Amino acid sequence: MRREIMTSENAEGSTSPIPPTTAEMRPADPSLQTQRALVPAPIKLPAVTEPPAHRGRSRWRAWGLLALVVLGAGGGYLWWRAHQGGLPPGIAFGNGRIVADAIDIDTKFAGRISEILADEGDMVSAGQVVARMDTQDLAASLRKAEAQVGQAQKSLEEAHAAATQQKTQLTLAQQEFDRTNTLVARGFATNELLDQRRQALNAAEAALIAANDRIGEVARALDAATHDVELTKVNIADNTLVAPTEGRIQYRLANVGEVLPAGGKVFTMFDVAYVYMDIYLNAADAQTMKPGADARIVLDARPDLPIPATIAFIGTQAQFTPQAVDVKDERDKLMFRVRVKIDPTLLRAHGAAVRSGLPGVAYAKEAPDIAWPRQLQQRSRP
Repeated sequence: MRREIMTSENAEGSTSPIPPTTAEMRPADPSLQTQRALVPAPIKLPAVTEPPAHRGRSRWRAWGLLALVVLGAGGGYLWWRAHQGGLPPGIAFGNGRIVADAIDIDTKFAGRISEILADEGDMVSAGQVVARMDTQDLAASLRKAEAQVGQAQKSLEEAHAAATQQKTQLTLAQQEFDRTNTLVARGFATNELLDQRRQALNAAEAALIAANDRIGEVARALDAATHDVELTKVNIADNTLVAPTEGRIQYRLANVGEVLPAGGKVFTMFDVAYVYMDIYLNAADAQTMKPGADARIVLDARPDLPIPATIAFIGTQAQFTPQAVDVKDERDKLMFRVRVKIDPTLLRAHGAAVRSGLPGVAYAKEAPDIAWPRQLQQRSRP
């Protein structure tokens, strides 16, 4: 009969261990050890703990922050609508950038730069000389052409003198023929002499025709030489580079002494009299606009100063909106390009303040009887 072993943990009040029995002191059976090894060890499951009380408060705090973000976005949208808003029906708008036409000042002929008279940032007027090319070869060609003109003039004078001489010869031959003809009729001259006088008269007439033709030939040579002189003068003038219009020098691309090919760029300037902004409108807004309609441009740098402008161009073919342009409706994939141009008179009056590339918003109205809201009414520049 098997006895249980009691220790201090399972027997209260016991202070000494119970000595092992004879059966317990015997060695263990190997088959029992093998069976115990085949039994899997028990798996410990994670303890289930109660959620702390502060997690509920964190969840409410997250919901509160989300509500604040939503309210802030809604308030920002309402502020944006109010900032853009106040627009009566019939006024459309779009964003873009101010663009001034870029003009390249190039050489017409290959040559060496002899003088630079302008630099980047300079305001230039129409016709102002900005650079000169070396024209020594053209000056030599001009002197040669002028000498040819003088030679042609002398040849023309000689041709006129020869024609005058042939006229006198023709007159003499005509007189001799008339006298001989009279003498033959009276029997005082032979027909042979009359034939000789007739041949001399014909030769004088042919010589006069040739002299007159020579005058025409020399006159045409004189005209050609004169045109060569004029062409050389034009080429010399074209080697003096001038600003084609009023504007600002943006880039200087060459220096004194450089040899440029024909068409080599020396300057790039901006035409301050042609400044515009391209915006993109959907079909509903674009079809109501007309070229020449009143418009306004508001730059981000000066939101308090609406710039008067007009619609200069409306695209006739829809196109995809450029990535750099934001539209009020992302579903509008195809838009129409509308060019809003600033008044050239206003630009010339403030040419020094014109800048290219400034972002802003352009507003256009479909009918002249639509009144501009207060924020878009024209103001005097401070």
